[in-house]
Amino acid sequence: MEQISCTVKKGGKSVAAQNMQKTEIISKRKMQKRIKKLEAEECKYNQIKAPTNIAFNIILTILSLICVIPFIFVIIISFTDEASLAMNGYRFMPEKLSLYAYEYIISAGENILRSYGVTILITVVGTIIGLLLTGTYAYALSRKTYAYRKFFTTVITIPMLFSGGMIANYLIVTKVLMLKDSLWALILPLCLNSFNIIVLRTFFKTSIPDAVVESAKIDGASEWRLFFQIVIPMALPGLATIGLFLTLGYWNDWFNAMMYMDNKELIPLQYLLIQIESSIDWLANNKATMGVDGITAAANMPKETIKMAIVVISTLPIIFAYPFFQRYFVNGLTVGAVKE
Repeated sequence: MEQISCTVKKGGKSVAAQNMQKTEIISKRKMQKRIKKLEAEECKYNQIKAPTNIAFNIILTILSLICVIPFIFVIIISFTDEASLAMNGYRFMPEKLSLYAYEYIISAGENILRSYGVTILITVVGTIIGLLLTGTYAYALSRKTYAYRKFFTTVITIPMLFSGGMIANYLIVTKVLMLKDSLWALILPLCLNSFNIIVLRTFFKTSIPDAVVESAKIDGASEWRLFFQIVIPMALPGLATIGLFLTLGYWNDWFNAMMYMDNKELIPLQYLLIQIESSIDWLANNKATMGVDGITAAANMPKETIKMAIVVISTLPIIFAYPFFQRYFVNGLTVGAVKE
């Protein structure tokens, strides 16, 4: 009898356990169905209807073509024969193709390669220094615990309203800093900008939660470790944007080279291309004073196509560099953050 009662108890326990498991499975299934239903309703409200989606795609395609077609047209003109261009005008399908504009520019030989190297060096070094200075300055201004943030905010705001002018800048760079004919004269004037600091400060204030900073300080992180290991990974979108601004500024800069550079070996690409274009314009306008040889040389020069070739040579490298910044935009947006 005792054995029978034990088996009944064990059987009762096993049946109860099975019933509990079945109940849990049923409740889980109901919960999953409810979650799927809620997700379906949420997706229903967030979805774009097919006609609207097609309309948006058409509009974006048209806008993309408006942005891309002019540059494609410039590339086509740069490969057009000068005589054909003068006779038939600008066309998407040129009558005769020619590489003479690029050959004329490449005839500068070592000067072009040297200028490319100078421009790349200035752009890379200037962007790194500019990001470091702008990031640290903006981060300090974004922290409420920094005692002098109002004072330094006023300091960076003043140059946006008033400027010392070109003469003051020239005297400081050449007489005070003694940077005449130095690459630093092309790097330092552009590495810090009030607008970039304000943009990045706003990004730090809105995107870096105070809880992250406080928890890192509680764990014993120093200010430098907090900035480089926590703040920078979370601020990649803002830093990538400022980096793109700095890169474009350094790559397209020629005015500082005109002011501070007399050494031809340190001339950046943009200023060299401007010098080539100016030389061609001068020969075309003064060919009558140079005799028969001058007239022949001016007639054979690519006056219009070389301008388009200069645009292509100076623009393509920066276009190829942009996707790298785009990748950092996406990576920065996927970095986790604390939700309060």
